[in-house]
Formats: sequence, structure tokens, C-alpha cells
Amino acid sequence: MATFFKNKVVKEIGTVQVPIYEVGPSTRATVIGLSLANLTSSVVSANVLIADDTSVTGYYLKDVLIPPNSTLKVLNGGEKIILAATNILYVQADIDGSLDCVMSFVEIV
Repeated sequence: MATFFKNKVVKEIGTVQVPIYEVGPSTRATVIGLSLANLTSSVVSANVLIADDTSVTGYYLKDVLIPPNSTLKVLNGGEKIILAATNILYVQADIDGSLDCVMSFVEIV
């Protein structure tokens, strides 16, 4: 099996769920870093959701408040998110264009 270390950057996330990463059909992934940066001078509420291979979507984080002009590190202390084939990780905010997301992950193909 091949292992690839990658980053994904998504800018100006707003009120619609944005698919940050979708795992391929013959791939598995481990999220090793996930940061959300508040681009505004207001408090932003953020959600991180995961959809599994049966199209069930659940909250990983729900309505977490991010102070103005600051960054939330979603994963701490060696915590990881395991994503199976066809899983999707989404991010959503309560203000349009308010969040940038940087995700570091390992793909196993």
C-alpha cells in the first residue's frame, strides 16, 4: 500500500456545507491536522461534519465559537480522524465567507 502525506486548503467557507475532502473509493485517509481560521472581526460559529458510506452525516464539532481573527485547532494532543472509502468531511460557518480551513492528512491507497 502506498502512503501519501497531503494538505488541503479551502478559503472563505460560509453558511453552506463545503466538502473539504472526499475519500476515493479505493482509498482510506487519516486526518492528522485540521485548523479553522476566523477571517472576520466577529465571533463565528463553526461546524465540522462527516458523511459515511451510507450517506449518514453527523457532527464532529457543532456550533463551536471561534473568536474574531483567531484560529481553532480542531484536532489536539495526537487525536486523529479516520475516514473510510467514500467518506466526506464538511465544514460550515454561520457567516458567509468567514472561515479558511487547512487540513493535513495521510492517504493510504
